[in-house]
Amino acid sequence: AEILKNDLPDNKMLVLIAALKKELIAQRLKSLEDAGLRPSIIDIDSLALINAFNFNYPKVDVPENKSICLLNIGATISNVNILNNDAPRLSRDIHSGGANLTKKLMDIFGIDFKAAEELKINPDKERADKVKASVESVLTNLAAELRTSFDYYESQNTFNVVKIFLSGGTSKIPGLKEMLAGFLGIEVETWDPFKQIKIAEEIDTQKLNKFSSQFNVAVGLAL
Repeated sequence: AEILKNDLPDNKMLVLIAALKKELIAQRLKSLEDAGLRPSIIDIDSLALINAFNFNYPKVDVPENKSICLLNIGATISNVNILNNDAPRLSRDIHSGGANLTKKLMDIFGIDFKAAEELKINPDKERADKVKASVESVLTNLAAELRTSFDYYESQNTFNVVKIFLSGGTSKIPGLKEMLAGFLGIEVETWDPFKQIKIAEEIDTQKLNKFSSQFNVAVGLAL
């Protein structure tokens, strides 16, 4: 538990409480131990994501009393975090991600997983329209879940969400950012987890930048 604000009226305070099932932790510990690694700290991906964002973007240009959303679209889960004044106010996992789109493309075009993964990131001209339609169908469901989360948050607070900061491997899909913004009527932009981090000279920065959207949680864990 963490106290976020302790100066609220009526002697109240705002507290962040995080909990995980022991089985989930045990599964991850076993994977690491089987690989010969011994973890010293366990953190939650949503908090790691927030830490990485706040470190790299300490001053976000958002009107006062407005909130932002960090949306990390992974393979099977999209992590939603609503922040107000840098502090987490709502966190939720939506069971939808890039794998849903990959599966749809496999079914439509009769191709294997590897080919579908390549197609969704680099669609050729002949199949671009069908790929776009598939992206839209998956995003429609995700956008509906996001809108439900935003509506709930806004009903409980005087703040409303005015901007989404996007990350995760799926965020690289061409047109996804623009489609999501259109569905929700909210500005959407991607963010760089290495913006304030000095990269060693021997690192291939061009290759790193290509995959940077997949490192947002990892950078938060490292911090």
